[in-house]
Amino acid sequence: MKLIIGNKNYSSWSLRPWMLLKSHEVTFEEIQESLVQINIKKRMGKYSGSCKVPVLIDNGITIWDSLSICEYISEVYLNGQGWPQDVAQKATARSVCSEMHSGFIALRSQMPMNCRLVHKLDITNDVRLDIERVESIWSQYVSKDEAGDLRLFGVFNISDCFYAPLALRFRSYGVELGGIAGEYQKSILEHPSILDWLRLANMETEIVPENEIKI
Repeated sequence: MKLIIGNKNYSSWSLRPWMLLKSHEVTFEEIQESLVQINIKKRMGKYSGSCKVPVLIDNGITIWDSLSICEYISEVYLNGQGWPQDVAQKATARSVCSEMHSGFIALRSQMPMNCRLVHKLDITNDVRLDIERVESIWSQYVSKDEAGDLRLFGVFNISDCFYAPLALRFRSYGVELGGIAGEYQKSILEHPSILDWLRLANMETEIVPENEIKI
């Protein structure tokens, strides 16, 4: 199995399936492609027609959407354990992931993922509304797992992988949340796979200008 990802410092979409695979110790080959725009369509087009990352290639199957990749991993390699097992919680977790997948446009636009960056940012009203929605989701659906760690729906699952990049964004731009949402942010940032991702991201030296904000 091969997972094609972008620069760890910048690629929030790549983090999601990478985190799921790493957390469950599923063996895979990692192929990293630069997000620098030079020849990017040609380079990414080798893997899928979307010309984007992440892409999973396994047993002759090519999957080029982060949610679809995580669903596939859960079904084929995790015996469905990528989601909460309760039917209602599973449906809600999928809804939460889909909202992340298609929403929070202002937040993602004005706070691009940049693991190496630590900079307090002036928050616009649109971004503030997105942050408040994230805080609401975390406050409503986070609970402790069997080990006492805070996870969405009380068990590590795909929705944690989908919201982990936001925890990293909040870390980079000095966004502090209150209550259980703030505790969850700290907990997910201490997850072993996130610590490993950050370590590797900090070793990267390439700068992708499109993903850097002006300070």
